[in-house]
Amino acid sequence: MISRIDLRGNTLPEGGALRDLLPRAEFDVEAALEKVRPICEDVHHRGTAALIEYAQKFDGVELEQVRVPIEALKTALDELDPAVRAALEESIRRARIVHRNQRRTEHTTQVVPGGTVTEKWVPVERVGLYAPGGRSVYPSSVVMNVVPAQEAGVESIALASPPQADFGGLPHPTILAACALLGVDEVYAVGGAQAVAMFAYGTTGPDGCPPANMVTGPGNIWVAAAKRYFTGRIGIDTEAGPTEIAVLADSTADPVHVAADLISQAEHDPLAAAVLVTDSAELAAAVEKELEPQVAATKHVEDRIKPALAGRQSAIVLVDSLEDGLKVVDAYGAEHLEIQTADAAAWAARVRNAGAIFVGPWSPVSLGDYCAGSNHVLPTGGCACHSSGLSVQSFLRGIHIVDYTRDALAEVTHHVVTLAEAEDLPAHGAALKARFGWKVPQA
Repeated sequence: MISRIDLRGNTLPEGGALRDLLPRAEFDVEAALEKVRPICEDVHHRGTAALIEYAQKFDGVELEQVRVPIEALKTALDELDPAVRAALEESIRRARIVHRNQRRTEHTTQVVPGGTVTEKWVPVERVGLYAPGGRSVYPSSVVMNVVPAQEAGVESIALASPPQADFGGLPHPTILAACALLGVDEVYAVGGAQAVAMFAYGTTGPDGCPPANMVTGPGNIWVAAAKRYFTGRIGIDTEAGPTEIAVLADSTADPVHVAADLISQAEHDPLAAAVLVTDSAELAAAVEKELEPQVAATKHVEDRIKPALAGRQSAIVLVDSLEDGLKVVDAYGAEHLEIQTADAAAWAARVRNAGAIFVGPWSPVSLGDYCAGSNHVLPTGGCACHSSGLSVQSFLRGIHIVDYTRDALAEVTHHVVTLAEAEDLPAHGAALKARFGWKVPQA
């Protein structure tokens, strides 16, 4: 059901050579880019008419408008299962606690007497958020995108989610209810690359969507490709690929827990990655044995879980020691990394590359997906080595404010002139000399 990669008995290679030995899903955004390009440009030129046409083509629904009426949001919330509402409210509450503490404060540094640099943090003015609606419904992704944007102080927030034939062309009602709980009333029944294009270019008309400065949220390869297409025109969070879980475990780990956690992420998508890294052959065998009955007892077996576990992106990786295991998980840079070892907190503290780290047997990835308070919009495909998950900081821009007096400028002018001339940019130096009668003040 799941393959093995045996790295025991040899010195592990470094860097890219080690990464190349590890499992990874094929996710060719560049190839998808050519297919989304004409869709994006069609939305640019035809606006809402193109969005309605693509809803028919890709989602099988006939729409008269793409903007979701506010009454539909209210109805979805009124009809929401009370238990689901309570769970969403708790997820929102915990996410707000964590993300509120991420707010940045303005800070002024006195560089020299009379010379200061202040860094202030300004939220982007408008964001477009995307909530997937393919194999599953993800109201949790609504929470994870909206809460940090709100806590950052973003004034204008819009959300898009694919129209659903089963719900009269509206997004899934649980998505709409989550929006209502969060106070987001600008919602569009638009999916895929065309949703990103709508936010990037904006549309006109009665249900038109003003252009956004930034687009965030997970999606399929077409969403990822559209984000790449518009990079530079809009800000993006990341080109999210298939979800990943890696588990670093030793002989103290419970194979029942490990197997369950691997399966929990495999049920997202047939391309989802489930990786166990361990120095215990006994644990590896026990997890393999435990996977069989747990997979058989769950849902989405044939269409998602079995293909995901059997795919090239999933494996049990055997190493000589936890030190080697740490090198492997750092090279892999998992979206979600569980540490199920003795002294798990100490090992977790040494990890450098992961989207989020889950410490010990009582902090499973599923907790982070919903109610830990952390964010589940995280870097995939090894991007955790250079990128972070979604946070309040994702929606903030740092701006430096430089304020020097005449004396403070005079004191440093000779250095500026020297550096400008060293770079053969004499006009840079002249801009300072002009303020002092074209004479360089003495240091």
